Amino acid sequence: MRAARLLAVLMLLTATGVARGQAPAPAPSPPPATPAESAAQDKEKIDAMLAEEEQVLEGTGYTYDPGTRRDPFKSLLAGSDKPLLRGPRPEGIPGLMIDEVDLTGIFKTVKGYVAQVQASNKGKSYLLHEGDQLYDGDVVSIGDTEVVFKQIVNDPTALKPFREVVKKLTP
Repeated sequence: MRAARLLAVLMLLTATGVARGQAPAPAPSPPPATPAESAAQDKEKIDAMLAEEEQVLEGTGYTYDPGTRRDPFKSLLAGSDKPLLRGPRPEGIPGLMIDEVDLTGIFKTVKGYVAQVQASNKGKSYLLHEGDQLYDGDVVSIGDTEVVFKQIVNDPTALKPFREVVKKLTP
């Protein structure tokens, strides 16, 4: 019985090449690239990564607009990203929320652009200038066809305490 075990161990060692002192053959490696080729490949990879990062940071990458529906990608356990309303809101432009206004017109004046918005819940029209403060944000810029708002987000898990909201003029 001892002989059978010894014979099995010797056969195993011989099959793997350890008994003869041979190391297993290394896997063939691809031919080495020249320094210029490897630098070009590295530059392409870095450029691709930077382009993806820029798209994500600018918001031009994939985004989901839930409209009036609940966003299925947000956790139900997380708090709402809408600010808590405490007390009555002030009258006029300071009492408007960005989500409640609809852009109805943009006018070019001597002093710059002026945006006309209509409050959906009040049925009133207001004129906005760059820098005007709304209830949950302010007007960043007004262009030929769009108005950019900076909305304050009350979400501790968000990377930035605000988000940009762009309202476009529909023809």
